[in-house]
Order: sequence, then structure tokens, then C-alpha cells
Amino acid sequence: MFVDRRDAGRQLAGLLKEYHGREEVLVLALPRGGVVVGFEIATQLKADLDVLIVRKIGFPWQPELAAGAVAETGTVVMNREIVSSSGAMDAYIEQETARQKEEIVHRVALYRKGAAIKALKDRTVILVDDGVATGATMKAAIEALKKEGLRKLVVAVPVAPSVTVEELRGMADEFLCIGTPPDFMSVGSHYFDFTQVTDEEVVRLLEKAGAVEGGKAA
Repeated sequence: MFVDRRDAGRQLAGLLKEYHGREEVLVLALPRGGVVVGFEIATQLKADLDVLIVRKIGFPWQPELAAGAVAETGTVVMNREIVSSSGAMDAYIEQETARQKEEIVHRVALYRKGAAIKALKDRTVILVDDGVATGATMKAAIEALKKEGLRKLVVAVPVAPSVTVEELRGMADEFLCIGTPPDFMSVGSHYFDFTQVTDEEVVRLLEKAGAVEGGKAA
């Protein structure tokens, strides 16, 4: 159990000490909640911080259930095990993917003032979120980053169900997860304080970390 996202970030930072002070290290956080976790990690490791914007593609009748996800780099990952190949479903996926790409453009403008993500080639990237449930968003992020010529990809999350952990572990060069509770119900149930993170807080933390123009290094 974590007090809040800052506590989770500090605990993960303690497991990532080998990356402290290394110039090639970049902490990439999935907004919004992952940015609070990522800020703590980047601060402790004295590393750069940025966001990787990934949008979930939900089912039409159950938006919270992920059919897949699309990343700002253009990579789309679909959960083919639960997505039918019917014509109606294919048309919906195409339409929803286009809608989420528009939302990504909006969030790039909001979070980075329209700037592109930091250079990724030959960097050690620590990909962070505040927890993982089905893993659809994280899988899309990983697949997107694999195409960017990284030196190493480290995935670090505070909590996730064991079945998702096993799936993600094989996708990254290194995978860290503090808790894999057998009674996993949701990410938020493992925090005392899981208050929703606002866009304003994301921007504030990125500016404080020097991730966007006008900010200063933490």
C-alpha cells in the first residue's frame, strides 16, 4: 500500500539507484497520474523527465475496457484476444483511433506547448506509470518505444496484477514492480490517497523539472 503517488515514486527511485546521475537516462511518464510518480523518480535520480502520451481505445459499450491504445509516435496496439474482426467493430476502431490521435495532438499542445518528445535514440528510458491493470496502455507505450532505437528500456510501476506483470516483463529490458497483490482489484485500491491528477498539475511538474520551455531543472 502506498500513501500517495509521491510515495510510490520515491519507493521506485530507491530500486533504480544504479541510474542515478547518468546523462543518457530519461524518465518517461504516462500522464496524468504517472507524471507525479515520474517526477519523484527523475528528481531522485537527477534525470530528465518527459511524458509519453498514449490514449486508450475503449469498447463502444464499455469505454473503460481497453480494446487497444495509440501512442503519440503513431504506434497502435490492439488487444486482438478480445477484439472481434467484424466489419462494424473494425469501423469503430478506425474512427476511435482517429479521435484519440486528435486528443494526443491536443495534449501535446497542453503539456509541451506543442513541442515534440525529447530525443529517444541511444537513451536509457525509464517508463513509468502509477500502476497497471490490463496493461493495454503500457503495452502500446512499450511497442512505440521499441521502434525508437533506445539503448535500454526499463519499465517501473508501483503495483500491477501478476498476470499483467508476466506479460510486461517479457517486453522490456528490465521490469520493476513493487507490489503484485493476489487480490488486485484496481490500481487506486492500493493507495491511501489516489486523488485524480489534473492537467494543471502535470504542466506544473513538467515545468518544474525543466521538461517544457519556461521551466527550470528540479
